[in-house]
Amino acid sequence: MRGWKMLPVLLVLLVLLFTASTSFAGGFRLPEAGAKAMGMGFAFTAQADDPSAIYFNPAGLTQLKGQNAMVGLTYVREKGADFTGTTPLTGGATETQKNLNFYIPNGYYTRTTNSGNIAYGVGVFAPFGLGQEYKDKNTSIFRNQITKIDLQTIVVNPTIAFKVNDVLSVGFGIDYMWGKAKLAKTPVAPGVGNLYNLELESDWGLDGDAWGYNFGLLLKPTENFRIGASFRSPFNLKLKDADVSISNTNPAYGTGQLGPTPSNTKGSATIAIPATFALGAAYTMGRLTVEADADWTFWHSFDSLPITIQNQVPTLFSTDSPKRWEDVVAFRLGVEYRVTDPLALRAGFVYDPTPVPASTMGPELPDSIKLDYMLGAGYKIGAWTIDVAGMYVDKKDRTVNNQAGQTGFNGTWSGGGAWLASLDVGYKF
Repeated sequence: MRGWKMLPVLLVLLVLLFTASTSFAGGFRLPEAGAKAMGMGFAFTAQADDPSAIYFNPAGLTQLKGQNAMVGLTYVREKGADFTGTTPLTGGATETQKNLNFYIPNGYYTRTTNSGNIAYGVGVFAPFGLGQEYKDKNTSIFRNQITKIDLQTIVVNPTIAFKVNDVLSVGFGIDYMWGKAKLAKTPVAPGVGNLYNLELESDWGLDGDAWGYNFGLLLKPTENFRIGASFRSPFNLKLKDADVSISNTNPAYGTGQLGPTPSNTKGSATIAIPATFALGAAYTMGRLTVEADADWTFWHSFDSLPITIQNQVPTLFSTDSPKRWEDVVAFRLGVEYRVTDPLALRAGFVYDPTPVPASTMGPELPDSIKLDYMLGAGYKIGAWTIDVAGMYVDKKDRTVNNQAGQTGFNGTWSGGGAWLASLDVGYKF
């Protein structure tokens, strides 16, 4: 019963950590839900042998014994990318995104019955997040489109798994997502200049939530060979009653054809969070385990980004920006070598394509192909387990001619990338 007593403390701790995070940056999907998995390139669908199985493949919970708790944190240092080209506001110009720091926490509690045939638990993690910020909201060459964007999510995922026989296990879960978002921009009018600074911000709570589900299966045809599959449903995250504030109004605004000065109002947005599916195979040869995964993200659901403004005023209208993102599959490879019984060393690699087509790519997420490189280690001390991992994201340059597209810029995004460090601490009761 000690594990159950720790559960409320764990959940409160994680919610506080999420609330303290200032922004999520660079990357709509966040697979950083476990340090062991990160150390192996997130190729973990077939192994799923620690509490983060709740995220990676719930069927893997039947491999655990007794009660287990794990809590962790990933630190991200995001380097701002450079843009060189033209935008609707400028001729030849350059712009550099801000460097950002943020944290992605995770936490899990699991319990397996004495028979080993049923396991259950709950996980808390952040599967999606988006953030960019430009250095000056009044002079940025993208200010009429975006000067800052943040999307933060939390998912609470109660889960149960069944060991059908020695070969097959299955797992199911219910997902409840909270979300909050912040968007800022500075509209510009020809001959007038900046009209005002606009900021739309929602908060944590029932004003932004959604329900989903997930399931997985795990096959063990032989003692050393495992096959895993995991699906997580899409979310239709509705952010309601967001505050819309206007500041630094241009004196020319409110005269002539521009209409009266706008007052603060409310807004809402709907964000289509995509479904995901992963298929992996792992093989153990003595002390060495190798796994390869294919991981699909069905981004076609992110077809547009509708934003509705209540009590509309001139130049502040509801919008429905087309996105038309494309489904992609990432390829993941991971290895683990158990040096001794308590010590394991890990390495991983991910090829991660971009879902963002050139025709709709905008400054809120100027995405490109990414190559991820990982190293990690794990160590057991009695009932404790410590896992660490480091990751480097190599973001490739991308040139886009979008003058005829939605965002109207032509140029090259270069640099960017990120460094990540992850730590998980687990305890078996």
